[in-house]
Amino acid sequence: MGSPRRAPTESQNTALITLLADEDPVVYRVVRETILGRGTPARDWIRPYAWSPDRLLRSRAREILRQFEARDADVRFLAFCLRHGGHFDLETAGWLLAATAEPELSVEGYRALLDDCTAQFRPGVPASGSARQVLGAFHEFFFGELGFRGEEPPDFRFDNGYLNRVLDRRAGDPVHLVWIYLLLARRRRLPIAAIELPGYCLCRYQSSAEELYIDVFRGGRLMDKSECMELLVQPREDLSPEILAPASARRIVIRSCEHLHRGYRQLGSEDEALRIRRYLVALRA
Repeated sequence: MGSPRRAPTESQNTALITLLADEDPVVYRVVRETILGRGTPARDWIRPYAWSPDRLLRSRAREILRQFEARDADVRFLAFCLRHGGHFDLETAGWLLAATAEPELSVEGYRALLDDCTAQFRPGVPASGSARQVLGAFHEFFFGELGFRGEEPPDFRFDNGYLNRVLDRRAGDPVHLVWIYLLLARRRRLPIAAIELPGYCLCRYQSSAEELYIDVFRGGRLMDKSECMELLVQPREDLSPEILAPASARRIVIRSCEHLHRGYRQLGSEDEALRIRRYLVALRA
């Protein structure tokens, strides 16, 4: 067995702080990795320097603290993926994943924002209304009042890959827009499920009497099953009706992580791509 790691001396800590304020970025990288390698005790030790009067020292101390927080967020999301089956809570998963990129994220704040959005919805449709009436009112709210829209830029953007950013901007790709749509619809107890398709995502409204498919990305276009299948078989003749089965929460999160993994690789951010790859391995375990 190796000997226990000795706690750094006061003089060693003083030397690290002096080097932390060095303007040479190479020196900073070495010092940062040294501090991060010390683990939790180093986080507590460096925290007071986040309020240092020295601008550079303050900035770098805060960046290191953020790295510690990102590590914690990474561990929490990985543990969540490994601990739960396919029916884990989709909203919790979304915020945990977003926090891996923005550790300072206020989950309570975003939950409250969704609650507030839901509270603003006044459908004006009787309980006996048809599915098209109910969805028409919800879409007027979701796409009209809240202003959500489909957006899939040719190049990956950080703004298009995490739930909080899509909610902030009111724009997203098919998977993330469906995700937000689901979270709001379920707060109104609408019988909505996500449908995972090759390269795309829809929603389905299904009551005891009616079934409609919703193209959230294209402004909430409504289709019955035959119209939906006609749309799908154009590029591929081998699709069967089973492809319209509801997607599990795990599958939605996997699709999101696949999007992130492709995007970070496209940007050449190999460290970030590796981080997301670990999530995919955990989700597929």
